[in-house]
Amino acid sequence: MCGIVGYIGNKDAYPILIKGLQRLEYRGYDSAGIALFNGSLNIYKQKGKVSQLISFTTEKDKKGSIGIGHTRWATHGEPNDVNAHPHTSGNGRLTLIHNGIIENYAPIKAMLQREGHVFESDTDTEVLVHLIEEIQDKENLSIEEAVRAALNKVIGAYAIVVIDRNDPDKLVAARKASPLVIGIGEGEFFIASDATPIIEHTKQVVYLNDGEIAVVSRKEGLQIKNITDNEIRTPFIHELDMQIELLEKGGYDYFMLKEIHEQPTTVDDCMRGRLNAKEGWITLGGLKEHKNKISKANRFIIAACGTSWHSGLIAEYLIEDLARIPVEVEYASEFRYRNPIITENDVVIAISQSGETADTLAALELAKRKGALTYGICNVVGSSIARVTDSGSYIHAGPEIGVASTKAFTGQVTLLTMMALCLAREKGTISNSYFHTLITELENIPRKVGEALKCDAQVKYIAEEIKDSPNALYLGRGYNFPVALEGALKLKEISYIHAEGYPAAEMKHGPIALIDENMPVVVIATNKSAYEKVVSNVQEVKARKGKIIAVVNEGEKTISEIADYTIEIPHTEEPFTPLLSVIPLQLLSYHIAVMRGCNVDQPRNLAKSVTVE
Repeated sequence: MCGIVGYIGNKDAYPILIKGLQRLEYRGYDSAGIALFNGSLNIYKQKGKVSQLISFTTEKDKKGSIGIGHTRWATHGEPNDVNAHPHTSGNGRLTLIHNGIIENYAPIKAMLQREGHVFESDTDTEVLVHLIEEIQDKENLSIEEAVRAALNKVIGAYAIVVIDRNDPDKLVAARKASPLVIGIGEGEFFIASDATPIIEHTKQVVYLNDGEIAVVSRKEGLQIKNITDNEIRTPFIHELDMQIELLEKGGYDYFMLKEIHEQPTTVDDCMRGRLNAKEGWITLGGLKEHKNKISKANRFIIAACGTSWHSGLIAEYLIEDLARIPVEVEYASEFRYRNPIITENDVVIAISQSGETADTLAALELAKRKGALTYGICNVVGSSIARVTDSGSYIHAGPEIGVASTKAFTGQVTLLTMMALCLAREKGTISNSYFHTLITELENIPRKVGEALKCDAQVKYIAEEIKDSPNALYLGRGYNFPVALEGALKLKEISYIHAEGYPAAEMKHGPIALIDENMPVVVIATNKSAYEKVVSNVQEVKARKGKIIAVVNEGEKTISEIADYTIEIPHTEEPFTPLLSVIPLQLLSYHIAVMRGCNVDQPRNLAKSVTVE
């Protein structure tokens, strides 16, 4: 959600900024802009894609070795050229880009208008840069001190970068509840919302913490202070472990398709060093740190959003089934607003691909205040959730560029499966023989994911048959009910077809009224338990002329004879079926979206990382 990139050094800033903005396109945006300083300040902004900004600047002055760039996802004010970032102060001295929301912008704007400030845009961001100007002029402060003073007056979330025309050898950056990373090169610095624009220039990065302000200068280097008390902070330099090849499409038409086909590898990477079926062990370092408290917890509370929430629902089945620990799965966006009961004997698990989801971070803050142990499951190393939780585990899926999550979902489910097995082993809630059966089969899952991907041609044929349907229904039972929710979400996200997921038995409690010959009904029918019940549900759909697409185990006969279309996946143990049954649903949504002419990697109105509430 929004993207920031900044550069100061000895190179031309323009190509670095533009390439950086292209790297950040996956975050979701509706306009883009850059500011370049070369004695004078040139600002170029355009509604639409970065490619439109590139076209707009073809004949413009693009000189300058210091600059900032931004991709905007609209919050305050519609997407247009005026509301696009960067924004400037009334006196033209300051230029600012901003991710986040300034919640008290309205009273600040009213105060500034009384002081004579005139605003051109509808954004909260322009209010912030005018506030910095007002403080700087009245108190005769340096740019960093004016920024710090202004930020102590605002309420909300922000990641900002500021240029001062009167002090042009530095960039000032700050963050609160919105990510920001600083790359350190040879006599140059890079600033970005995440590491993707930085990796091709340097692997040395500093992740700004909440409430920190940074000044980067060619002459004086990097200095970080606390926003509230001006205390100097010692930066911790991280070494990025990311391959530039993972940020390219690698011959695929879309990142989403590439990431779907990476899943045999990413699931295997998630298990590497954590599972050895031959020697009979499974381990997670994050669990080891707090083994006693976690295994003896009264309950687990899982907080997540979107696809990660679906992963959490699968974890509820896994942990309760195998480890016999009560689990509650919460929408992070609702969790803190309903005055939840949290005790010191609870463990709160936060799941987020980016590790920056604003609602999930807020849920963690509440859990920590209540004394619960917090455990983070995320993909991005050094992200906020990874830093604020008491313990946690990475899924090691590599950068996920497609907005619709695929490999991160299977990575999360793999990690949660290992967690459930570790806890079951520790608590003795499953037999040794069943434990060995499960870890042996789990070790085979990457290969079986590869086999499941062989359904692509059949899925593409089905997609052609149903691509023009205005609605779709997804049904599943047990472990596959959350997969039905995930399949429906994928279709909604990238093809703009209305779709809903339900437990199969709930169909009779309302959704069955929608079923006719024009309604595709995707049934995940791989359950060995309750199999006859699923058969009955399929027959109920067929009796009402619904168009049935069934995901079944290899060799299945009964449902295959009833369904209009079948997709076969390999057999596996029931707790692991989500890792296989989701594969054809990902492919189905992908092919339908392509056939409908949708932008698969950047669906409208969506952002990869939702860093504002």
